[in-house]
Amino acid sequence: MRTASTPTHCPYCALQCGMALSPLPTGGVEVVERTDFPVNRGALCGKGRTAPAVLAPGVRLTSPLMRSADGELVPAGWDEALDRIAGELGRIRTEHGPDALGVFGGGGLTNEKAYTLGKFARVVLGTSQIDYNGRFCMSSAAAAGIKAFGLDRGLPFPLEDIPRTGCVILVGSNLAETMPPALRFFNELRENGGTLIVIDPRRTKTAEQADLHLAPRPGTDLALALGLLHLIVAEGRVDAEYVRERTVGWEETRAAAMAHWPEYVERITGVSVPELRETVRLFCQPEAAMVLTARGPEQQSKGTDTVGAWINLCLATGRAGRPLSGYGCLTGQGNGQGGREHGQKADQLPGYRKLDDPAARAHVAEVWGVDPDSLPGPGRSAYELLDALGSDVRSLLLMGSNPVVSAPRAAHIEERIKSLDFLAVCDVVLSETAALADVVLPVTQWAEETGTTTSLEGRVLLRQRAITAPEGVRSDLEVLHELAARLGVEKGFPVEPEEVFEELRRASAGGIADYSGISYERLAEGAGEGVFWPCPADEEGPADEDRSADDDGSADDDRPVPPGTPRLFLDRFATADGRARFVPVSHRPSAEEPDDDYPVLLTTGRVVAQYQSGAQTRRVDELNAAAPGPFVELHPRLAARLGAAEGDPLAVVSRRGRAVAPARITTGIRPDTVFMPFHWPGEGRANTLTNPALDPTSRMPEFKVCAVRVEMANP
Repeated sequence: MRTASTPTHCPYCALQCGMALSPLPTGGVEVVERTDFPVNRGALCGKGRTAPAVLAPGVRLTSPLMRSADGELVPAGWDEALDRIAGELGRIRTEHGPDALGVFGGGGLTNEKAYTLGKFARVVLGTSQIDYNGRFCMSSAAAAGIKAFGLDRGLPFPLEDIPRTGCVILVGSNLAETMPPALRFFNELRENGGTLIVIDPRRTKTAEQADLHLAPRPGTDLALALGLLHLIVAEGRVDAEYVRERTVGWEETRAAAMAHWPEYVERITGVSVPELRETVRLFCQPEAAMVLTARGPEQQSKGTDTVGAWINLCLATGRAGRPLSGYGCLTGQGNGQGGREHGQKADQLPGYRKLDDPAARAHVAEVWGVDPDSLPGPGRSAYELLDALGSDVRSLLLMGSNPVVSAPRAAHIEERIKSLDFLAVCDVVLSETAALADVVLPVTQWAEETGTTTSLEGRVLLRQRAITAPEGVRSDLEVLHELAARLGVEKGFPVEPEEVFEELRRASAGGIADYSGISYERLAEGAGEGVFWPCPADEEGPADEDRSADDDGSADDDRPVPPGTPRLFLDRFATADGRARFVPVSHRPSAEEPDDDYPVLLTTGRVVAQYQSGAQTRRVDELNAAAPGPFVELHPRLAARLGAAEGDPLAVVSRRGRAVAPARITTGIRPDTVFMPFHWPGEGRANTLTNPALDPTSRMPEFKVCAVRVEMANP
């Protein structure tokens, strides 16, 4: 008889698809369909189906590793490894001060781990030098959302609202490959008579599903949004009553948009004036519409302004804060939302509190039992922290990230990591970054541990342990507990996830991301559909604005009402006066434009069978068979100029380095642009080429556009 399966969620993207894990007679687990979870209704991509393969013996790490005198990583005991880490951190802190200690987290860590990591950095180490790889994913959208709405939550509405709106503009997302189960919401939108507009320089699998595909030149999404707003004003499509009653700052924003007339925008973007006008017609015609952005417009040195321009489009047409309408960000990493809410960001305390806010410091310090003045101030952002390694920052404790592959200007970052006095890495596998470490600790992951994550909808979910980790593997919470004790802090770092979450509830209470009304017991109730934040402790039940909304905006009493706050802003925005803020922006060039030496634009992204830096998915045979390595996607006209045929090795060269990968020739990309996926290390590492120019607000690097030249690798 088969043992009962354990309901849980996929370890990969921010959809956090529901699945169940069933023990196998031979050991390990297999994925079982779970149709009761509303986001995916049982559907899974190949990564989700094969996720247990990463936990197999011989794939995952099962023993601490320490670098020996001859430079090799060799197995070690836990006490020996922890003593080495604590000793080195203590030594460096004594010799160079607390800010010589760096901490780098990840968007895949559970809420409990992210919270504890931030607390460990500030309370035990006393360092301000902590950030995480989520800075590379959603930070521009987060910054723009806070400016406009006073709050950042990926989607202010559930995914189930998408099929019932009238039009969706999807900017810079290839979700057919990055989160395939989500595509059904957009297919249902079209089946219901709605319209899908996709904006992407490539004709991706997502763009192939669209009613209208716009292919702007990379780096010009800001100009495109401004041109559309210009036309909305010129054609009299502004919702004047909404603008007057629910917003501030319109006149300045209007003036900025009117400087971007259609013909000017066509010259910048390559999108024709008739396409601009058709986009405005399709977006403004229905009563309800949405704009959703992803990494395309966000991973730019002007990403915050670019997202802000798309938010302005929603505000001017009365789309934000109304049923079945609004702006949303398609958060990428598995806990990309929760990971940016509870303290592993350089400027943040739990509950999405600001580290430089005296009231926030006092509240969190009271929960932690420390003096508010003992908490360090804001530190460096992710790239700036990595760039400081080996100089100002002498050691790094890294959890759940692989910057040797994922950071921009990756060859430079690899050298900075090598220059550290000491590197300790906690991971499930020996990633490219872990291979450079002085100590590597094997930690539990996903099916081996219990914890919470927060999906792109702001839905807090409970992932329950399904199997026991191999002997020799410990949790990140145990690691931080042991290190804290060795560094003189014996209390305040529990190892049980639920105990950590109870403290997180108190620390987040009253903050923007208020989890105080959420508990493990509540998350396990019913079908385990989760709880949407904010959810304060005194919540009696969902308010009127939180109820499921029919097409006319009325509540449908026959449908279940999820707890917490599924839908934000229907009554007011999260600003002091309840009004949304227009933020006037203007087009500006990318940090690096093509020239005679580097005449082509490079953009980067993902493929369906791999995930992020590939540290886990590249260890799964089925996924490697589908996506065995990097490639350079280019237009036939560019291929003809080079004399390149399909599969020929091409060298792509930027001011930062050179990458080599086989040609993949397609008419589905602009002739002035090449594309490379970023999942692989070695000579095909796309991030060797990318530009670390930072957005001035979000500190997001410009992954999505840089100038390159393309040449035959073997002329």
